[in-house]
Amino acid sequence: MGLLAALWGASYMFIKIALHDDVPAPSIVFIRVTLGAALLTVIAAHQHALTGLRGRWRWVWAIGLVQVAAPFLLITYGEKWIPSALAGILVASAPIFVALLSPRFAASEAVHGWAVVGIAVGILGVMLLFGVDLSGSAKLALGGGMVLLAGLGYAFGAIWVRYKMPGAPPVAIAAGTMLTAALLTLPLAATHLPPHAISLGASAALLALGAGGTGIAFLIYYVLIADVGANRASVVAYLAPGFSVLYGALFLDEAITAATIGGLALILAGSWIAAEGRAPWQRRTSVPAARSAAAEVAMEPLAEDLVGERVL
Repeated sequence: MGLLAALWGASYMFIKIALHDDVPAPSIVFIRVTLGAALLTVIAAHQHALTGLRGRWRWVWAIGLVQVAAPFLLITYGEKWIPSALAGILVASAPIFVALLSPRFAASEAVHGWAVVGIAVGILGVMLLFGVDLSGSAKLALGGGMVLLAGLGYAFGAIWVRYKMPGAPPVAIAAGTMLTAALLTLPLAATHLPPHAISLGASAALLALGAGGTGIAFLIYYVLIADVGANRASVVAYLAPGFSVLYGALFLDEAITAATIGGLALILAGSWIAAEGRAPWQRRTSVPAARSAAAEVAMEPLAEDLVGERVL
């Protein structure tokens, strides 16, 4: 679980390293999802899991766009202007969006009680980051807004996976959405080629981002689900943002302000309370409605990142 959180939390750092080498955002996303798709498709094919997507490819394409291609592009473009640590924190708001959106798909998932408190706490965390760390520059606000919008995409994807892909093998959904995301981003990447040869450091970062943070990380996550269950495995979503802050400070010389720590604490606390629908000191007697869709969203992503598949 610690290794998985470390991999997902490092994704934002790897993106920033590639951006520093002038690799265009569409190229970063295309390389990332292509490497992830290559690894996950081999695993899904070996398990004969891809047959579970028959008759559902229309939704696979939709999820690949809303939950992978678009959020990855938004996060990568956003990181051109904001620190990688803040990107990792803002993405963790995805469960809050899930709690807000879920009632539109099922009346039984109406938000009430502690879930409302969690949403309010998370929004306060977002406001703190925008009011302090992302203030003073239109580009900072724009970058933060793009990453926050990516969290909204993750939320929509998670809900669609839950309601439109029931019973489909998680590894098949992950492979299918990565594959469609690669095809969706190919035209954009082809028109945004790197201006020069990618350096060795940026190449290593892209390899780690695609094969490690996107491919291997999902394999580890599915092993965790099998070993300890989906609910316990979803704890990773709350560990990864801390790693993104740590990596940004250690390797990218990003400042850690009081607002950074406060925003991180508020967003993670709000996401947890909104997903669980209870106070931290209360025992969970049954799975709350918000929990079923939101508790496994975070990351990520993905995933970074790819958060949506975690709902399964």
